[in-house]
Amino acid sequence: MTEDKKLVLGFIGNGKSANRYHIPFVLARPEKFTIKTICNRTIRHDVWAQIPGVTYTTDINDLYNDSEIDIIVVSTPSQFHYAYAKEALNAGKHVICEKPFTHTIAEAEELYALAEEKGVTVQCYQNRRFDSDFLTVQEVINSGKLGDLLEMEMHYDYFRPEVPEGIDYFDPINSYLYGHGCHTLDQVVSFLGAPDRVNYDVRQLLGEGRMNDYFDLDLYYGKFKVSVKSSYFRIKGRSSFVVYGKKGMFEKYAKDKQETDLKKFYLPVGHDDFGLDAPEDYGVLTYVDDEGNFHEEKVVTVRGDYARYYDGIYDNIVLGKEQLVKPEQTLAVMRMLEEGISGLK
Repeated sequence: MTEDKKLVLGFIGNGKSANRYHIPFVLARPEKFTIKTICNRTIRHDVWAQIPGVTYTTDINDLYNDSEIDIIVVSTPSQFHYAYAKEALNAGKHVICEKPFTHTIAEAEELYALAEEKGVTVQCYQNRRFDSDFLTVQEVINSGKLGDLLEMEMHYDYFRPEVPEGIDYFDPINSYLYGHGCHTLDQVVSFLGAPDRVNYDVRQLLGEGRMNDYFDLDLYYGKFKVSVKSSYFRIKGRSSFVVYGKKGMFEKYAKDKQETDLKKFYLPVGHDDFGLDAPEDYGVLTYVDDEGNFHEEKVVTVRGDYARYYDGIYDNIVLGKEQLVKPEQTLAVMRMLEEGISGLK
């Protein structure tokens, strides 16, 4: 392929995943991507507006049999990810598969092997590698001002008791760990690699046979411990990130604003302030420098941009660069998800 090649996308699924978390960022890169076809079981535009120039179909073979479509994006409910990704790979298409990637490590390994056999690629959609709070934490750590790292806490909390209270069964792939831990665990793995060991505290706060609604995982990297914590029952959420080192700490309370803007249909195209933090949302860095001087300062939030995931897709397929979301990273996340949920029923 040449550098001016525009990749053609087809979507399986026309719900929130496609229209909120993918399409706005594809449209932000018109020089690299075009959307040709969206397949859904029913076609309706009362919630998600019709995209000009895009064909909508109920026949999935319109995607599989179209030689112009380079990539198929699987943006369906979680339980269908593996089956649709496998069909798309067998059709000779590159695949972007929403998270959680699959139900098991074995399914994930099968998809990677099939992609290699067919001469195409498959990647998990991990847009939250480009959350502003996570990017800012990386910048602070890389500055060295915290000194040797000791501990990091990552929190992703809700107060939505009606969600677990409204589900009277247990389903691993639709658990809280699979649905949300796949984001935060991938952030850790993308930055630090696979952990040396993991301690799991994964619960059903409403009792056995109910939805998994809480998790607290400790990932160990030598002496550095990373705690990934989430709950549906936190009436006041904890800080998004807190990092401690021998010389200081950094706390970022406010989360990335991209999702907040997307929920208001305030989109990246045409809005230069999309996803930006206000100064009151900046994190605070507290540390002692090499001369023993005390500092406490706000850190301007690094700009988040989910479209950077699609930049990585383009660079891989068109320019031949390595995959952004590498198979070994996704397999490391899948291993933790599968092990973490295994004790529940």
